[in-house]
Amino acid sequence: MSLQSVRDFFAEKAPDITVIESPISSATVTLAAEAYGVEPGRIAKTLSLRVGERVILIVAAGTSRMDNKKVKAQFGGKPKMLGPEEVAEITGHEVGGVCPFGLKAPLPIYCDVSLKAFDVVVPAAGSTHSAVRITPDRMAELVAAEWVDVCEIRRD
Repeated sequence: MSLQSVRDFFAEKAPDITVIESPISSATVTLAAEAYGVEPGRIAKTLSLRVGERVILIVAAGTSRMDNKKVKAQFGGKPKMLGPEEVAEITGHEVGGVCPFGLKAPLPIYCDVSLKAFDVVVPAAGSTHSAVRITPDRMAELVAAEWVDVCEIRRD
């Protein structure tokens, strides 16, 4: 269902973008980078958060780390990660396949500026074995995302 909702999203809004599937799991940044042959930073991870009564999605570079102080300043409250069941119920996507495309219901979506370091990023596409290749600006445009600066790049 989730993968299909993403396919339907692209069929309607961006038929030039193809969902790619991997025989190996891409449920984590490390696995996704391996599955799609890209550096971990290019994996666009989607964070599902509750800030006060609001649920928001933040899409960020795979090697970035959410900065709680920046999130609190940007959104006016302390962020709390949603649990796996809550994520699936609210987004329609299971953890490991969460993306800003084909959501069960509209949610506020924000793209972190960490994505702008890359010409092309690879977000999940609704399942733990699917993704798309897309420019950060096109992704933000397709999902009506607002750009924010709420992450730090890890320098591991």
